[in-house]
Amino acid sequence: MKVLETKNLKKYYGENENLVKAIDNNSISINKGEFVCIVGKSGSGKSTLLHMLGGLDRPTSGNVYIDNKDIFSLKDDELAIFRRRKIGFIFQYYNLIPSLNVWENIVLPIGLDSKKVDVDFIEDILKNLGLETKKDSLPNTLSGGQQQRVAIARALAFKPSIILADEPTGNLDSKTSDEVITLLKNMVKRYSQTLVMITHDETIAQMGERVIIIEDGKVLKEGALNE
Repeated sequence: MKVLETKNLKKYYGENENLVKAIDNNSISINKGEFVCIVGKSGSGKSTLLHMLGGLDRPTSGNVYIDNKDIFSLKDDELAIFRRRKIGFIFQYYNLIPSLNVWENIVLPIGLDSKKVDVDFIEDILKNLGLETKKDSLPNTLSGGQQQRVAIARALAFKPSIILADEPTGNLDSKTSDEVITLLKNMVKRYSQTLVMITHDETIAQMGERVIIIEDGKVLKEGALNE
């Protein structure tokens, strides 16, 4: 069952001789429960694509559907609510709020939506991420790997339709990167989540079930990395 689909998605900047086709007429689909990696060199358009998949940036033309909803048919305030409820984000630099402890950072999106926190579910996430003793800790007392685990927990907490990860290991050393990706993959499987992750690291990409290779704004191929 498709959880995400794009149709003829385009993002252009400038015009005439200055026209830049950051995303050039791409149609892709992601099924529920998949772990898909979007791979490309710096400047290939992969971050632009992810931002449009998550409703953070509007396309020049084309559509993005999440749970069969055309997200860009929504007004900005409606889209913000949809994004909060349906999409979990994991960024390279964690984006944790320094003045809030681990627990508060994780449940913040739920509170913003005036929803009741599923305490048992959050506790289970913390346990499986090895953060159960860090609930009251502030982000600046944690290692980079621990902060990224908090970001993973926050993305899972709202039980979204899909998780989008933008170079989630880009700020970590190789050993910690491997640990975080393994944890992320295990958590997605444990909670029956769908994960789309962009990376320039082919070793990390090979951990995904499917790879989408993008170059100069165009999807070149889909499938296993070495097919």
